[in-house]
Amino acid sequence: MTRPAGVTSRYVEIFAVDGSGSFKAFVALPSTLPTGVVVVIQEIFGVNKSLRDTAYQFAEMGLIAVAPDLFWRLEPEVDLTDQTEAEWQKAFDLMKRFDEDRGIDDLKATISFARRMTGSNGKVGTVGYCLGGRLAFLMATRSDADINISYYGVKLDELLGELHQVTHKLLVHIAGKDQFMPQAARNAVISASAGNRLVETHIYPNAQHAFARLNGVHFDRFSATIANGRTAEALAQALL
Repeated sequence: MTRPAGVTSRYVEIFAVDGSGSFKAFVALPSTLPTGVVVVIQEIFGVNKSLRDTAYQFAEMGLIAVAPDLFWRLEPEVDLTDQTEAEWQKAFDLMKRFDEDRGIDDLKATISFARRMTGSNGKVGTVGYCLGGRLAFLMATRSDADINISYYGVKLDELLGELHQVTHKLLVHIAGKDQFMPQAARNAVISASAGNRLVETHIYPNAQHAFARLNGVHFDRFSATIANGRTAEALAQALL
């Protein structure tokens, strides 16, 4: 995807809350400001072309998109694809070494930055994919983000004990054929969410993991279009 007309992009520097350093974030800006901000949370492949293209899509919708580099403590500027075995192995290695709690802290720093950045209307949400889908779920229970949206988050069934801490809308997109989320885990997430008015779950029966990854090996345009439409509606209600 080429950069849409009227959208500009740049990199910004965000300082970690623990004083350990700073990290880069890719920013896509729409032509009309001020507006709400979407923090786009990476998969295990880093802030790669697919994620930057996703940020462009949010900017084309009229929102500022900020995609922070969450692997910076391990290796800055990771940019992998899902096209080769070597890249998959590197991505899995990074995920295994990733400190989730520090990642949440970096996302909180990103939200704080986004609320104050030029062009922001002060409203900020998160949208995450895969690893980012898990982190978006955690941001719903551990942060003050105005909305959080999880796409095929990994091991969400481990986090259900935190659902009572959700204070803003959490939208969860679940792939019906997700090889990284067994049927029992999917059922557990849907069942645990059913009684919480702030949590909305949707399952896409024929979709595999990463069905919304642009140009990914399991991209499913039908399921992605439906999920992205629900995401757009929820973001508009919360951020505009």
